Amino acid sequence: MNSSSLSALERAAGHQQRFDVSFAKYFAELAGDLNGAQLGRFPPRCLELLAQLSLRGGKRIRIALLYEAAGLVTRDEVPGLAEAALSLELLHSHALILDDIMDDSPMRRGGPSTYYACREDLPNHPQAALGLAMMAGDLAGFLALRVLFRAELPADRKQAMIDVQLGVTTDTVIGQALDLERDVNSSADEELLETVCEYKTSRYTILAPLRLGLLAAGQDLAPHEQSLRRYARLAGLSGQMRDDYLDLFGDPAVTGKPEGADLRAGRHTYLTRELLALTSDDDHDTVKSALGNPDCTPRTIDRIRDIAHRHNVHTRLQKAIDHHAQAAAAEAGSWHRHWNDEAVTLFEQLPLWGARRKR
Repeated sequence: MNSSSLSALERAAGHQQRFDVSFAKYFAELAGDLNGAQLGRFPPRCLELLAQLSLRGGKRIRIALLYEAAGLVTRDEVPGLAEAALSLELLHSHALILDDIMDDSPMRRGGPSTYYACREDLPNHPQAALGLAMMAGDLAGFLALRVLFRAELPADRKQAMIDVQLGVTTDTVIGQALDLERDVNSSADEELLETVCEYKTSRYTILAPLRLGLLAAGQDLAPHEQSLRRYARLAGLSGQMRDDYLDLFGDPAVTGKPEGADLRAGRHTYLTRELLALTSDDDHDTVKSALGNPDCTPRTIDRIRDIAHRHNVHTRLQKAIDHHAQAAAAEAGSWHRHWNDEAVTLFEQLPLWGARRKR
């Protein structure tokens, strides 16, 4: 890795570390800022669960993208970025909580999912446990917008940033509905997989922080919109495929998720699509029987991993991951002619780094 790319990734890590400090401070002050947050047992528990999930790690990729998007335009301090960062990560917590409810996932980021923590709190009241988890997710979504509304910015700039985030919240819900449709559709094709990725990853994880950072820095988005969309789509596809890859080939101690979680949940991912398309006879039956079986044993997951290796599924999927990452890097490379080279370099490097990440 050359010195410029190392500097870009170190800069991204710095954004993430500084944000973690500010995120912890935000939650420390939040209870006193919310009317009724200390009433009863459930409101403070709801806030506590949200803080636990939000502060328990995560890649914080949106934070790096946000700050470096502003850095494309200027290296001066940019008002509104701190609020935009909080908004992005609160919305991410909202999405994670809903995803874990939808998938009945027991773990998230190396600890219990919010839904399972609520089930542990209320073992004799399953409906209340579900409701409490949903309230924690709703709280995160509403706080994501609240923090932007309170930002001290010129009215036109704040409105433009709020409009972006309002669009993202809508896209996220649409993406989650499409996610459900994909997983009950046994013949989900590549077009549906890409549409889910567009709404759940590309627009929400990549395009939104790009837009917010550029808007905060005073950049007119119109001349760059198509290039930003292409970059987000390509980087999003690569990132989603890598997530799918890590479900079977990742280390649970690093990913924070049990291996084979997508298989057990019956998720029709890029990985499961490749497995079903390339296998036949007993191998195909083994994969098919594990898909959607929550009681699938670790031994069966090991067998499916062996099947994937024999059919070169891991190689084929990684090749597609690398292809999209390289295309995204090339798209970012075209930005050198009108934006700061140092920040552009990070956008070139991030998809390539993401294509080989371990979590």
